[in-house]
Formats: sequence, structure tokens, C-alpha cells
Amino acid sequence: MHKACTLSGDTEEAAKEPSYPPIGYAWYVVGVLMLIYVISFIDRQILSLLVTAIERDLVVSDVMMGLLMGPSFAIFYTLFGIPLGRLADHRSRRGIIVAGVALWSLMTACCAVARNYAQLFLFRVGVGVGEAALSPAAYSLITDYFPRHKLATAISVYGMGIYLGSGLAFLLGGLVIQFVSGTETLALPFLGMIRPWQVVFLIVGLPGLFFSLIMFTVREPHRRGLAKKAAGVAPSGLPFKEVLNYIHSNKATFFCHNMGFALLAFAAYASLSWVPTFFVRTYGWTPQAVGQAYGLIIMICGSAGIVCGGHLADWLARRGRIDAKMRIGVLSALGCVPFSIAYPLAPSGTLAMACLAPLSFALALPFGAAPAAMQEVMPPNMRGQAAALYLFVVNLIGYGLGPPAVALFTDHVFDDKALIGNSLLIVGTISTVLAAVLLMLGLKPYRASMEHLRRWGDAQ
Repeated sequence: MHKACTLSGDTEEAAKEPSYPPIGYAWYVVGVLMLIYVISFIDRQILSLLVTAIERDLVVSDVMMGLLMGPSFAIFYTLFGIPLGRLADHRSRRGIIVAGVALWSLMTACCAVARNYAQLFLFRVGVGVGEAALSPAAYSLITDYFPRHKLATAISVYGMGIYLGSGLAFLLGGLVIQFVSGTETLALPFLGMIRPWQVVFLIVGLPGLFFSLIMFTVREPHRRGLAKKAAGVAPSGLPFKEVLNYIHSNKATFFCHNMGFALLAFAAYASLSWVPTFFVRTYGWTPQAVGQAYGLIIMICGSAGIVCGGHLADWLARRGRIDAKMRIGVLSALGCVPFSIAYPLAPSGTLAMACLAPLSFALALPFGAAPAAMQEVMPPNMRGQAAALYLFVVNLIGYGLGPPAVALFTDHVFDDKALIGNSLLIVGTISTVLAAVLLMLGLKPYRASMEHLRRWGDAQ
């Protein structure tokens, strides 16, 4: 019955709207957006491979590095994401993305000239502001390029950029560090003497300025679901209060969805930020060795996880599970728990790295389905803002608090840098267990919200 309702809804929508763009071009757009997402995560995650060198040269602690990897980026990423998401609902999404890519690439390159912690912190803020432009606009674009029964897969392919970018950050960072190892300083034209870790920022930041131009090959699609004008409100005139009222009327769904996936992001970003340092301190691995091994795991297992999650969500939806996308989150959280416990306690680095492969797969599993679930449950002219609010919660908690949480346990609970594995164990286990509970509690409210959306559409 649920399946029949979903398919009839798609048919009814198709009868009122222009046909979707050619599927080949739609996938080309996803490919372009994924490439830009890859670049964003290279710029975002490269810092985690440079912890030891930056702490030495700038004389900072684990907590200060945690603030640099988390809040310096996440607070401004989330705050600017909301107004940029609102712009994405009625302005050129392509133009918003082009401007964002140029800004964050420039700010990443500027980290090469940072002479102290405050300057590096400020440039990381700029990276966060620039990257806030991408995902709300990208989710909105993809939603207008694909029918609902293919949406989770399409967003999952875009989301592969997280894992390809993070993996490449470790791989490229490790190679660059190896190339400049043994050199105290390097002399560059116009920049003078800089440290090897500063060269890494320069190499990964500048190419983004050129990649932003590829967005001009993407056409703005028709905004779907706005054919009816009975509501009398143009997308550009929709008050933000109306969006908040709609969210409030579905508050159980939004709380369980956003907080549940935020806790999974909390575990993911905590491990992404501190696993390289954990291997250096606990097992004596070099940053280059960690970068090569962990980078490949993130690229292969993370990419496989997010795509499999999207395919599974769409498969379940076609078989009548209207809460399919939330169910992927439950499956992910339950799968993460044993491996979050296993890898920090592994007796050898090889075994610990082996445990990170299934953990990376499980952590990645829901992050195509999660934003697709949010797009699916919102009216069309609220999707960009809903995506921004989702990203606000997920990144503020996940990226903003995950890295500092590990550092706080290491510096102030255990007071021993060598016990960073204990910190990762506590943070990863507690967050994934709580995520499983919240997402299970959110299944019933999500189904109710889908019915609420249908009634809301009829009323409009």
C-alpha cells in the first residue's frame, strides 16, 4: 500500500511538472558536484595529518588543535549555512557554489602564510564560510534533477566526495610530507621562508580556484513542486518563520533525525581527526604510513558504504518502506558499535587499521540517505533551508564537538597524550549507541511526517 502511494505520488507530480532532464546529463551534474565536494574535503581534512608538526611549530596543545579542527570551521560553516540555504531556495544555486569554492580555496591557500595560531584559526574560519555555500545548494539541485525513487542514490554518489576527499587528503598529505621531510624551511617566491606543513596547504588550496570554473557547465534545473500557486507565496517570499513553523509541527521527526545523524557524524569526525595521531603515538607509525593506509580505507570503504546505503534506501522505498532512509541510519549505528570498541583496543597497528575498514563502511552508510530523507519530508520551497538546518545541527555537533571531545578526554581526563586511544573508545562508543536509540525512536514520527507533507500539499 505504501509503495502504491509513493509511486502514484511520483506519477501525479510528473503530470504537473516538466519532464526531468536527460538522465545522462543529470548524472554529469552529480559528478561535477561530487568533484567539488572532494576538493572541499581535501581542504577540510588535511589539517588532521599535520597535528604533530603544527603543535611543535606553533607550540599548541591537543585541545587547541581540537578547536582548530572543529569549532574554527564548524561554527561559521553552520551559521553561514542557514542564510546561504535560504538563498539557494530562490537564487542561482550555481552562482552560490562558484563563489563558495573560490573563497574556501583561497582561505586554504592562505593557511600557508599563517605565522601563529590566531592567524591559522582565522583562515580556517574562512574555509568554513566558503564551504557553507556548497551542500544546501547541491542538495537542492540534485533534488530537481532526479525523481524521488532515485534521490537517495544520487545524493549518495554526491556524498562520496566526503570519503574520496578525506582519503585523498591523507594520501596527498602523506606524499607531500614525505617529499619535504627532512627540510626545516622552504623558500618560496613572494612568501619567503615557510614550514613544510604550510606547503601542504598551498598545494591543496590553489587548484580549487580553477575547479570552480567547471560549475559553469551546470544548468539551473526547473524548481519542482512549485507548479501550484494557490498558496500565493513565491519561493523568494516565503518567510523563514513559516519554515520554522513547519519544522515545529514535525518536531519529533526533526529532533530524532538531526540529532541521531549528528551523533554518527560526531563519531566519524572524531575518528577522522585523531586516528592519524593515535597511530603515531600508540603504534609508532609515521604520518606518511598512516596517510597511505587510512587514506585508502576511507576512499574505498567510505565510498562503498555511502553508495550501498543509498542503493539500499531506494530499494527498501520501492518495496513500500516509507521510512527506508531512517532505517539505514539505525543499521549504520548498530554496525558501528563493535568496531568503535575494537580498534582503539587492538594490540597492533595492523589489526587496528583492519578494524577501521568496516567501521568506515558503517559510518558512511547513512550519509546519502540522511539528507535525502530531509529533502523528501519537506515542501519544495523549503528544501534548501531544511538542508541548511540539517547541516547546521550535524556539523555543529559532529565537526564542531567531535574533535575537541577527544582532545578534552586526552588532556583533562587522562592527562596523558599516550592514552588518546581511550578517548577515541569512549567518544566513539557512546555516540554510536545514542545514535542508534534516537534513530529507532524516530521511525514512527518520520512516517507521520510523510503523511503530514501529503496533507500539507493538498491544503496548498
